[in-house]
Amino acid sequence: MTKKKPKRKSAKEKTYKHPIPGRGELLAKLTELGRPLKTDQLMAALGLKGQKTRNLLVEQLQKMLRAGQIIENRRGEYCLTEKLELVAGTVLGHRDGFGFVRRDDGGDDVYLSAREMRSVFDGDRVALRVVGLDRRGRAEGRVVEVLERGVREIAGQFILERGIGIVVPDNPKISHRILIPKEDFAAARPGQMVIAEILDYPTDIEQPTGRIISVIGAPDKKGIATDIAIHSHAIPNSWPKAVRAEAKAFGKSIPASAIGDRLDLRDVALVTIDGADARDFDDAVYCEPSGNGWRLIVAIADVAHYVQVESPIDKEAIRRGTSVYFPDRVVPMLPEVLSNGLCSLNPKVDRLCMVCDMKVDADGKVGRSRFAEAVMRSQARLTYTEVGEFLSDGKARAIASSLQQPLTNLHNLFKVLIKARQRRGAIELDIPQTRISLDEDGTIREIVAVERNDAHRLIEECMIAANVQAAKFLRKHRIAGLYRVHAKPDPDRFDELRQYLLGLGLKVPHPDHVEPREFNKMLKQVEGRPDSQAISMAMLRSLMHAEYTPTNIGHFGLSLDAYAHFTSPIRRYPDLLVHRAIRHILRTGKAGSYHYDSSAMERLGAVCSAHERRAEEATREVEAWLKCQFMEDKVGQTYSGVITGVTSFGAFVQIPEMQIDGLVHVTSLANDYYHYEAASQALVGERSGTRYRLGDKLKVSVARVDLDTRRIDFSLVEDAAATKQRGPSRMRRGGKR
Repeated sequence: MTKKKPKRKSAKEKTYKHPIPGRGELLAKLTELGRPLKTDQLMAALGLKGQKTRNLLVEQLQKMLRAGQIIENRRGEYCLTEKLELVAGTVLGHRDGFGFVRRDDGGDDVYLSAREMRSVFDGDRVALRVVGLDRRGRAEGRVVEVLERGVREIAGQFILERGIGIVVPDNPKISHRILIPKEDFAAARPGQMVIAEILDYPTDIEQPTGRIISVIGAPDKKGIATDIAIHSHAIPNSWPKAVRAEAKAFGKSIPASAIGDRLDLRDVALVTIDGADARDFDDAVYCEPSGNGWRLIVAIADVAHYVQVESPIDKEAIRRGTSVYFPDRVVPMLPEVLSNGLCSLNPKVDRLCMVCDMKVDADGKVGRSRFAEAVMRSQARLTYTEVGEFLSDGKARAIASSLQQPLTNLHNLFKVLIKARQRRGAIELDIPQTRISLDEDGTIREIVAVERNDAHRLIEECMIAANVQAAKFLRKHRIAGLYRVHAKPDPDRFDELRQYLLGLGLKVPHPDHVEPREFNKMLKQVEGRPDSQAISMAMLRSLMHAEYTPTNIGHFGLSLDAYAHFTSPIRRYPDLLVHRAIRHILRTGKAGSYHYDSSAMERLGAVCSAHERRAEEATREVEAWLKCQFMEDKVGQTYSGVITGVTSFGAFVQIPEMQIDGLVHVTSLANDYYHYEAASQALVGERSGTRYRLGDKLKVSVARVDLDTRRIDFSLVEDAAATKQRGPSRMRRGGKR
């Protein structure tokens, strides 16, 4: 007797393993039905019942809305974005009122006119329709729906105009003015910097309204720049109650049960090497000779042990994405009990770690590596200065005798790693950095150049080695993870640089054939030239910004075919995700049952990249504000500067020792009309032929400092003889090249 085959269920009768279908199945169902559906209609079409199931479905649909896969129309129906021929992305505002949308699908940015920007803020996620091209040939869009608001609170100055309260956003990318009803002034006084909560968002015909929820203080209050930046860029800076409760439960030491059968490295002379002012230590290193090469151990704080997926701390870490380092404070990604406590590799205490154990040959190539969950005990907390001095002159000073040989081993390894780096052609752009030192009251004490020594470079090379092995591990096991990718330069942007460098007589490759080692050849050509620093900056600006993505395209700048961030999980969320992926393989051996899939990583990569840009913009704004404050009482003083940028409206000049930038406006250049030459990156006098070019050294005086716009204006300081000399000499130099 033959058994009857079970009857296949129809799509309507289909049941699911989980309470609700996944995103792919929901998209497939909406595609199959071919029309927008409300929640209850979708429930019926899927054969789902019950309020609990409905709530889960709504939660899933909200995630899809935020991801831009669907939109909700004005009738409350869910529609497929692709069916409506819409593009989802994030709004990027411009100080002049217009904006762009960075597309989720990685396509070219879409231009938004000032009219379209009326209903959105910088940072909002929108669905838009491409309606044509603007006068510059760029795709132009029209906003159809706001998917998610990126701003809930705005920092700005409170003013009164004819009795009406207004908050003028400090963020120049937000051109709206926030109307404040009289009953919502709180204790704010006109002229003060405040935080306003948005009550009603803008529309095509209405301005946004809000209420003042806190007063930061007078614009000249010390430390106010950081407060403003934190709120202007919506950087989370207070811990939710659930996070505080979870953090409190950790305690201050590691229980024996947590160590279990981990690899025991407590007797290995691992040390941390960081800046003198560092407070958290997430990496430790050790090196010893092995055969014809070395054994290199890079131990990284095991943050994944403490931060569980979808826990309150994990959700908050995603919101933050990265720790943000301001001159006067740090806004950490993780609570202090972890960032400065259990996850910080402090000396002489047991700490859980994830270790990358590498065998490096005499040519600086990693022959084999392994990852392991381990326990360690840092032997010392060393600084770059201490180690740099020891490596340069061999004097021990405060370094224990037991650590001197391992440090010497590290230095010897570093020398071959540097040679390997040079052989593969990684870009060697050594751009100067500055440190802003503040007094206790927030007054700037000094702005000094930060000098890098072999200790800095040694740690950098060790971290790169571990990051490369982490990327190879992800790729080998085909597990969802975030790579740190750096694309080739944009051909159009590089061609602008190329035309300028060709004008200087340099050999420059065609944009289609540019490789990292070609950048180094160009840098070699300008060594010793007075304009070498400016040329280096121009090269840097031609490069793309590195990003996080699950799709590996390699790292152009480092000349690597696979690279991932593994070494800083205390302060970067992508590193934590890489740790989780490695841990999953170590424990299960299979990628299939991993919590994340490629679509989740795609979303997290976009979020992490956006949070990184947010942190960079916020810290850059604070540094610009502090530098303006530092220069306020120096109006009229003279400095030596270098032209670092040329535009049609003037030349940007930098004071190198302080990395302070200002503008010499074209109207302040006397006795001539000046025109911009893009090919030679120069301002050229119509009558005199005087040229001001990228890299030129000149004397400037501080003409004006504006704290509100964070701008410094310089005026040129030259006597008649110098001006006379500049004209013909610059013309001859330009003509020859």
